[in-house]
Amino acid sequence: MKKRKLGNNNLEVSTLGLGCMGLSFGYGKVTEKESAIQLIRHAYERGVTFFDTAEIYGPFINEEVVGEALAPFRQEVVIATKFGFDIDFKTREVHGLNSRPEHIRKAVEASLIRLNTDVIDLLYQHRVDPEVPIEEVAGTVKELIAEGKVKNFGLSEARASTIRKAHAVQPVTAVQSEYSLWWREPETKIFPTLQELDIGFVPFSPLGKGFLTGKISADTAFDKADFRNTVPRFSAENRKANQALVNVLQELSVQLGATPAQIALAWILEQKDWIVPIPGTTKPHRLEENTGASEVKLTADDLQKIEEAVSKIQIQGRRYGEGSEKMVDKD
Repeated sequence: MKKRKLGNNNLEVSTLGLGCMGLSFGYGKVTEKESAIQLIRHAYERGVTFFDTAEIYGPFINEEVVGEALAPFRQEVVIATKFGFDIDFKTREVHGLNSRPEHIRKAVEASLIRLNTDVIDLLYQHRVDPEVPIEEVAGTVKELIAEGKVKNFGLSEARASTIRKAHAVQPVTAVQSEYSLWWREPETKIFPTLQELDIGFVPFSPLGKGFLTGKISADTAFDKADFRNTVPRFSAENRKANQALVNVLQELSVQLGATPAQIALAWILEQKDWIVPIPGTTKPHRLEENTGASEVKLTADDLQKIEEAVSKIQIQGRRYGEGSEKMVDKD
């Protein structure tokens, strides 16, 4: 797999990364540990060198799995993790946001242990904490970088003004936000800022939380622990309405000899050369499919067809439930 560079620090990673969250959190049943480790290692064998996790995934479980899985080739991979939630280390209960400097330090020390590493390659603030000035957050990460515990600073779901304030204190290497054919707001809201400041972009949910694969319909029943049950965009009514977008990808898949998921990922890769999507999966055959997207080439005509077709579709439903929506840093 080819490589791309993120941001002004020239952080080199594989063209596609692996979002590891779903192995331990969010989509229902937790993947058995050994199976999760094998999937992560298989991703490395497929050329993936960029792995994304966070303390809250589990909580804590996902970092432990990622750390163990990548230990044999730690020097060949880039590990990204995140701080920003107030998690009780004993009960693992989450009590909202917390980016106070002392909490950041405590979280990083714990992440280093769980990840079985002495340095975090890319450390994101998971959600912007309105109670803590972003300059203080950036300053704390700057100190951690000087101490050799962190290499690069990132932000997640941050607006342009927040990115600028943080970047003025400690250069931001990458910003992570949702982005796909059914959520394109970053193009107008933050892309101009990222381009100007030479900051990389890491889209999570590049397959629309699975919807753009074509494997989810209005009749699909999710596990009771699957967070998509709380997402308005995934109501049965909205899934039925949003099927129009999947139909476009399915039509193109026949013409191009690629799956809808591969086309959706290839489309993202064609937008900017500083974008590195991190699709996640719990299934080896889906991992094969997703990584294969790096070999799918879309022509200018293909991209124009997608643009024309998608422009006629009005996606229905908010992308977050009410609780999660409140945590997004908005203008």
